[in-house]
Amino acid sequence: MISPELCIKCKGKLLCGLTKCPILEKNSMQTKIVSKIKDNEFSGATPPGFFVSWQNYPKVAVAPLSALPEELSPLSDSPEEWYGLPQEQIIGFRESLLRSYKTMPVAQASDPNYELCDFQELAMSEKLLDVDVKLNKAPRTETKFDSFNAPMGPSAELDKISLVENSRIPKKLDYYYSDTDAKSNTALIELFESGFAVSTLSKVLSSGALGVKKNRKLVPTRWSLVACYSNISKYFIKDKIKYYSIIDSFRLFHADYLDNNFWVLLLPYSWSFEQLEAWSPGGIWTPQMEKIQIMGDYENNKGLKGYPTETEGAYFASRLAVTEYLEKEKKQAAAIIFREIGDGYKLPLGSWLILESVRHALKEKSFDFSTRELALSFLSKKLAIPIKRYEKKSKLLTELGTQKRLFDFC
Repeated sequence: MISPELCIKCKGKLLCGLTKCPILEKNSMQTKIVSKIKDNEFSGATPPGFFVSWQNYPKVAVAPLSALPEELSPLSDSPEEWYGLPQEQIIGFRESLLRSYKTMPVAQASDPNYELCDFQELAMSEKLLDVDVKLNKAPRTETKFDSFNAPMGPSAELDKISLVENSRIPKKLDYYYSDTDAKSNTALIELFESGFAVSTLSKVLSSGALGVKKNRKLVPTRWSLVACYSNISKYFIKDKIKYYSIIDSFRLFHADYLDNNFWVLLLPYSWSFEQLEAWSPGGIWTPQMEKIQIMGDYENNKGLKGYPTETEGAYFASRLAVTEYLEKEKKQAAAIIFREIGDGYKLPLGSWLILESVRHALKEKSFDFSTRELALSFLSKKLAIPIKRYEKKSKLLTELGTQKRLFDFC
């Protein structure tokens, strides 16, 4: 399997299957921000944005994200607003942001110095902030992609970042920042239910601004995202959804975005969940494979065992979207996600795409069926891959096929 990063490093050989490489083309956003930096100093603004690398843990690169004020968009670091936008526009948002990083031990969050306190203030701010940035070296023009994080643009080692103005931190967020006895999971759930976006909570958690003081740590962004998806959805399942009545029909929802085709099937059984992903040859993860690969992870009513090793963060992103929907409807159901990834999806844009696509699907009107057979028959005509392939892979369809519902005895 070829890593998606090779499409950045293949020097135009197009190992990823693209007809042309957008990464090697001159990008005006990166060119502008890099050309504006004189003597390694830069006056800009932060979205607010914040990123923590997972590499070299427990000493990690901690990076505020900043941009030219005239190039900065409110959407630059707001993945909740990206659904439906073209891939090139999203990459453009991200390439306009300079990632100026410093290496810090993760435990420093338990006793932050002034510099880390400034970083945390940037991560928590609810408005754009003007900043002065001094770098140790000239920035490196690059674009990085992976399946967890949104794309990343130019980077440089940071000497110092100064806030030109005072930040404005939401009152409830400031409360949990100051409450050094509250557990981070408690804070995440309370803040999410108060309306804070997952992307905001991920940044704040990454900055080490939540949790019991002695346990506070800097958290790599890819881990903080999964923690938000996983912990919030787990709370919905255990404390709410399992106490609701079960839906009375088979509901099917659909969304298609950037050659990612999502079908969400809700079944009238007690809570359980499965993520099935079909990867077409020539796509992100299968550029040299000749056969379709179907991956899957699941949990039954007893909960998830271990980590979803085949679908990873996508599993938790989808699960959060489904549990949000069921909590809003005050209903319980089993859920199966069918995700077909076409060969047109060449560059991974991050796990936000899964969360927002499933959210979008669940906002649309559902196709309702009285039996599983009718639902799967309809779905079989919509999927690019024969339904039998999914049925063979699916553990949940097998388990639920042996269960009787209350309606079956009526």
